[in-house]
Amino acid sequence: MSDVNHFNRRDFTRRTSAGVVGLMAGLLPGGAGAAEPRQDSSDKRLVLLGLNALSRAPELSYFADGHRGAALVAAQQMCVENELDQPTTARIVELFELNWASTALCKPFPEADAKPAEINRIGEAFAEGADVLREVGHNAIFAMLAIKAFRMLPDAATPARIDGVCRLMRAFQPRRDVEPDADVDPPPFAESEAASRFVLREANAAIDRFVGFGQGFAGHMLTFGHALVELAAMGDVEWAEKCRTAFRQYVTIVRRGPDKDARRIADHKQSELRPKDAAYWKQRGDRAVDIGHVFKYPYSYYNLMRRANDPDLKKAMDSKAWHLF
Repeated sequence: MSDVNHFNRRDFTRRTSAGVVGLMAGLLPGGAGAAEPRQDSSDKRLVLLGLNALSRAPELSYFADGHRGAALVAAQQMCVENELDQPTTARIVELFELNWASTALCKPFPEADAKPAEINRIGEAFAEGADVLREVGHNAIFAMLAIKAFRMLPDAATPARIDGVCRLMRAFQPRRDVEPDADVDPPPFAESEAASRFVLREANAAIDRFVGFGQGFAGHMLTFGHALVELAAMGDVEWAEKCRTAFRQYVTIVRRGPDKDARRIADHKQSELRPKDAAYWKQRGDRAVDIGHVFKYPYSYYNLMRRANDPDLKKAMDSKAWHLF
């Protein structure tokens, strides 16, 4: 399959400019009312670039470049799930074109026959080490986005790409292998509404706890928790639950707050702008995309909020979301 022939850049931009990107609502498995948009394959250029990056990351910088690949997939899903308007979507696409799309990380893979039946090898590689906290749960975050992306684009599931993502899964090392507190007991991840509320409440508390120390712990509470909820909603409940102890470890660490020697980090300036607005992306500047948290945090935030179906929690978090975004 040729990346260039199968996914045309101008076609993606033209379609996203139409505003909706092929949306048709359908219920997520176990999703308590959350909608899974169905998309035409020509709308998925960013997904393909993300798969290229995730697959190639172990050859370059597995952690930083894995972030970039995951961000490409997350950004496309954020645009679609939230039906972002043409100016907002076009600006997000522009940011990827300016920063990563033409780099070696995202370059096409050689043509090869796709092996969609082998996508599950990624979940199996993830599950090998999922029972202990590995680098703030990024193994789960990257696994979910890669599996989701390959299922969206089965023609991209070539052996070289799948092998690359499997190597990525095995690159993660245990970090802060603490005993989880007994009272950290998330609902089953397949209980989408309850699990989403748990994750959002933990992130909400973490925002306040880490004011002045950066919001990476709160942001990764969203992305790590969302990855497990999403895996379960996709039907991969066993893989999600395999990570239960690791997630409990992470919640335990976050509840303890900043370490006594934690580095102070200036808070974001308070703003009414949000990632659903084109103005938000314009004010960030052409290069202010870091390694992709700016895309992944809001994708998980909005996805979990829809699943949680909790107006009071939404109001509480929206009032302080500027800390994250």
